[in-house]
Amino acid sequence: MAENPVNTPAAAEENPSELRAVRVGKLTALQAAGADPFTKTKYEVTCVSAKIRAQFDALEGKTVSLAGRIMSRRIMGKASFVGLRDSEGDIQLYVRRDDVGTEDYAEFKKWDIGDIIGIRGFVFKTQTGEISVHCDHIELLAKSLLPLPEKFHGLKDTDTRYRQRYVDLIVNPDVRDTFLKRSQILREIRAYLDAKGFLEVDTPILVPIEIGASARPFKTHHNTLDMDMYLRIETELYLKRLIVGGLDRVYEVGRIFRNEGMDTKHNPEFTSIELYQAYTDYYGMMDLVEDLYKLLAEKVCGSLKINYQGVEIDMGRWERLTMVEAVKKYSGCDYYDWKTDEDARAAAKAKNVPVPADATKGAVLAEFFDAFVEENLIQPTFIYDYPVENSPLAKRKPSDPAFTERFEYFINATEYGNAFSELNDPIDQKGRFERQVAAKKKEEPGCKAEVDYDYVTALEYGMPPTGGLGFGIDRLVMLLTNSASIRDVLLFPTMKPLASDKKDEPADAPQAGEAQSAPAEGDAPAVPAIEGLPLISAEKPDFSNVAIEPLFADCVDFETFSKSDFRAVKVLACEAVPKSKKLLKFTLDDGSGRERTILSGIHAFYEPEQLIGKTCVAIVNLPPRPMMGIESCGMLISAVHKEGDEEKLHLLMVDPHIPAGAKLC
Repeated sequence: MAENPVNTPAAAEENPSELRAVRVGKLTALQAAGADPFTKTKYEVTCVSAKIRAQFDALEGKTVSLAGRIMSRRIMGKASFVGLRDSEGDIQLYVRRDDVGTEDYAEFKKWDIGDIIGIRGFVFKTQTGEISVHCDHIELLAKSLLPLPEKFHGLKDTDTRYRQRYVDLIVNPDVRDTFLKRSQILREIRAYLDAKGFLEVDTPILVPIEIGASARPFKTHHNTLDMDMYLRIETELYLKRLIVGGLDRVYEVGRIFRNEGMDTKHNPEFTSIELYQAYTDYYGMMDLVEDLYKLLAEKVCGSLKINYQGVEIDMGRWERLTMVEAVKKYSGCDYYDWKTDEDARAAAKAKNVPVPADATKGAVLAEFFDAFVEENLIQPTFIYDYPVENSPLAKRKPSDPAFTERFEYFINATEYGNAFSELNDPIDQKGRFERQVAAKKKEEPGCKAEVDYDYVTALEYGMPPTGGLGFGIDRLVMLLTNSASIRDVLLFPTMKPLASDKKDEPADAPQAGEAQSAPAEGDAPAVPAIEGLPLISAEKPDFSNVAIEPLFADCVDFETFSKSDFRAVKVLACEAVPKSKKLLKFTLDDGSGRERTILSGIHAFYEPEQLIGKTCVAIVNLPPRPMMGIESCGMLISAVHKEGDEEKLHLLMVDPHIPAGAKLC
């Protein structure tokens, strides 16, 4: 349907402030005439668009009442067609002056795209076969003062969609479908667990101690009790207290908070499900996971075979491998060939896998898994029997105490959940907790980690053999809705405030890590430069005083570095490197047609989400260097300076109009 030219989204994009002023003027006129739409308190809705489409034969000729938002309209003198979007979809309206009245029709013609209206009329089908509602009553229920954007779904700056999710939901039906499926997934999980006799419970979000786990918590302060408290990083310990208390099957759908990095798979707050079942073990949890995921695939996607980002995943087939078997399969190294810890560290050195100087055999095995195995686990796979070193809450295997009865499961090279045969020996648990806290304090001397001795006390009253499982809802929703980023399945993902959100700072002041505004048409694009070293110049740069990045000093000679090939690159994806506090992994478009991976130690200065979609500068002809088991092919250019004793770093970002692969000289 064609638009009334006055109300076209294109015009709104060109002059949003002017159009807002026009709309405010219309609202003021309505209020002056005693017709303020914001005084309306209710509207009787008897039908929705989807029902009309699904039950047209039964509803044809019947009177219905709908409410929703004007998404399009075509004014044709005495009659008009309107596209209405309600909670269930879209429907066409036919509005005629002779049916609604001359005065109401005149007011209707002043309404705008985005206005919320209520209508009454009968269901019919147009000559072209379009199911529609012929209106005999129309009413303005709320005035939209801001114009909707054109082609909102196609914006390259996806940050706008996440920041203004309300607009995203208005104009993009696919986004709405994702969150409807998210709700369905939660309903199906609850129904499945409830049917198996599990009891849903709630446990504290504010906890009194920082436990020794590797995840970093958010800290707050309770004024009345005058004590520091922490937002929970898990629900496990409270749920297992309930097992001790005799609630044999419990689960919680809980919000979890971790003060850590952000990327396409991680958000500081996320939703997990943890469940615990007495008198079973981790094999029982494997069976539950496989059964549940098959059920969800069929219920939500209609098939056991689903497509995720171009990869077909068969949820009907699950492989089971021990960690030792998986490492041997994909790296060629056999854990049982390592007689001592020194043998394991030597094998790691031979395979270029960085490990601590005091790493044990179990710790080396876990590093080998990260380096060689995970990326190969595309189809659903259980990896079980983890080393005791990285499983402080899992029961040791009676047949081999160096390992625990623990598994994680992987799909499309991503970990989706974690399960144990739960440790119920209070003496063993106390010792593991104390060692975990000591290790954390050694790594982070200022941390306030403590042993949860109350949980140890609970175990001393006796906890039956128990199987436990935890998995993230957000990643599961990503998988079942074919969503590439966790931000696509969170209604309001965590975002860094824009400069314009900070009222105490000039709106046009660029913030650290933010690209500056694009130049006006006809202006020369502004290109940042290292002091004394322009990135774009008519002369060849002088490299005589340039120092080589320390990460590359041992594998790049000065002659090679002086011949560096600087290229513009587009950041397609960015994520934190697991088990590294410094490294970010960039997936880049360098103009070659193949994606390039570069690792950069700038996580202290940027979160991954800030950099996706940016145009940066990289050296693309450096030899590949293995870092954390990942080949880094090149180096991103940053500008570093000091303010007092504090080092500052700015990744060089250039005008987005510069194409990927453009050579900087």
